Amino acid sequence: MASILNGLHIGYSGLSASQLGINTTSHNISNAETEGYSRQRIVQQSTTPLGTIIPGAQGNGTQVKEIVRIHDEFVFSRFRAESQSKEFTDFQRQTLEELSSYFPEIENVGIKFDMQEYFNLWGDLSVNPDNQAVKVALAQQTQVLSQDVQQTRTRISDLQMTLNDQLKTSVDEINKIGYQIAQLNQSISETESIAGQHANDLRDQRGVLEVALSKLVDATIFEGNLASDMPVSRDIVEKGGNYSVNIAGFNVIDGKTFHPIVIDNKSNPNGFYGLSYERQDGVKIPMDEALRGGRVGAILDLRGNSFDANGDLQNGQLQEIINQIDGFAAGLIESTNNLYAQGAQEKMTSDTLALADTETLLNSNLNIKTGTFDIVAYDIDGNITARRTVRIDNTTVMDDSSLTPPNGSVNSIIGQLRLNQDNNADGNATNDIDDILNANYVDGQLQLKINKTDFPGYTFGIEDNQDNGLASGTNFSGAIGISRFFEGDSAKDINLESSLRSDPAKIKANKSPVDGDNKLANDMLQLQFESVSFSANGTKTSSSLYGYFDALVTDVGTRTNAAITSNDTITAKYNAVLQSYESISKVNIDEEMVNLIKYQTAYGAAAKIITTIDEMMDTLLGLKR
Repeated sequence: MASILNGLHIGYSGLSASQLGINTTSHNISNAETEGYSRQRIVQQSTTPLGTIIPGAQGNGTQVKEIVRIHDEFVFSRFRAESQSKEFTDFQRQTLEELSSYFPEIENVGIKFDMQEYFNLWGDLSVNPDNQAVKVALAQQTQVLSQDVQQTRTRISDLQMTLNDQLKTSVDEINKIGYQIAQLNQSISETESIAGQHANDLRDQRGVLEVALSKLVDATIFEGNLASDMPVSRDIVEKGGNYSVNIAGFNVIDGKTFHPIVIDNKSNPNGFYGLSYERQDGVKIPMDEALRGGRVGAILDLRGNSFDANGDLQNGQLQEIINQIDGFAAGLIESTNNLYAQGAQEKMTSDTLALADTETLLNSNLNIKTGTFDIVAYDIDGNITARRTVRIDNTTVMDDSSLTPPNGSVNSIIGQLRLNQDNNADGNATNDIDDILNANYVDGQLQLKINKTDFPGYTFGIEDNQDNGLASGTNFSGAIGISRFFEGDSAKDINLESSLRSDPAKIKANKSPVDGDNKLANDMLQLQFESVSFSANGTKTSSSLYGYFDALVTDVGTRTNAAITSNDTITAKYNAVLQSYESISKVNIDEEMVNLIKYQTAYGAAAKIITTIDEMMDTLLGLKR
């Protein structure tokens, strides 16, 4: 039979259990606004009864078996995944909205307006081909257009480099979080090595870090021994046991061991960072193209994650836009220069080309196409005295004279220009293009100049034949830069040719060397409506200058709208999952206040048991007196 003192023990167990309940409830209330905190509950059960024969097993009070957190791993995993998706779309939306602001194509603002003003001045020059004031205005507007194109590209490039810096910051944060998780794993393992102990607060801290890690990158978390505790709460689904984190197929966290992601830009001449996983033997395995999701995934999707042999990015949304604006600038430069070579002058010298004498033109990096162009020679009065057609096909090279001396063959540009041929059909073999013009290809430069000794005052121009319906025709003059209005070859360095900047009066409006000729200015004015060849992102297209630029701006807008739509959808899903997660794990102050009253009442009742037993003991002791 249990003694009276056993009743005192029973009352004390009730006091202890209620006190622990009050402490746990107070802990919940104190952490109601703590990020990632999961509300906790005590699990209370009766202690082992006394094994008496009569009248049977007697109760022996209560005890707190364990303190558990209300946490559903399935819901938390969904919350973690949606956090990753939301961070990805948030970052994309923010970046692309900034990119869109670089193309303010509204009335009287932007590149398109600059281009309209540029062509309007060519129209003015066609009306007054010798007017110096119009030439000055045209030179100024050309520089305004060029600077606007350059500045837009520079801003996109700067944004790209900003993302590159943010990549470094984000990867450093991943490594910091990974190290902290590994340290927590060790503490959790030590705490839970004692039977019945739960590292609730440590697990919550790790959960916060897991969400932060998922916001940065697509991290897959593995932990064994999934278990639930339905008698306590249907919302308890907890994991325990072996723990690892996998990123892009590599285990960066294995229990308490952490393997940092290596990031450096030492081998990239442009300063772009590359990511790699370093094995224990020191071998680094690239990770750039395998990383997905989160902020890092968004950065790589926008900046690009693949490099060529020169360290230049080959992909990425911003790089694709840069390539398009470079393609636009190249199309404008080459088509304009191709027409500008028509203007009569005494000599022309091309850019220095990375082109071997016998390298096939169509197989080179130059934007040259099959077709023909004419070399036209003018006398001092502006009369055409000779014309020669030069053909470019799949076998044409720049200069094969070293192989077929002395004048080369008709299979090369130099050979066709030096060919002894009666262009005028006048029976005179001494007044043709091969006599009037000296043609050489020296140190990568095509050099054409009038033979002044025999033909003083003569000039020449290069007219492209539009065999394929494009304004550029073969684009030979534009591709090699033999007579430039624009200098540069992309949006990075487009500008008015330096000698024309210094002296706008040198701008030519004429084809033939006579006053009042406006044919070149008319052709320039017409260029805005012609079909021009553009190349960007591995795709060649033909469009007008306005059409291509409109397509570029539309592409930027479409990407931005898609990012906004995706972000709105993901945000709605995230909010729904967040609400579900918080309904399970977040502290509810009203509920905790009810629990506080409950435990307070239980504490008072247990105290009443002890005072009652005390009175019983006084009565018992009073009998002895």
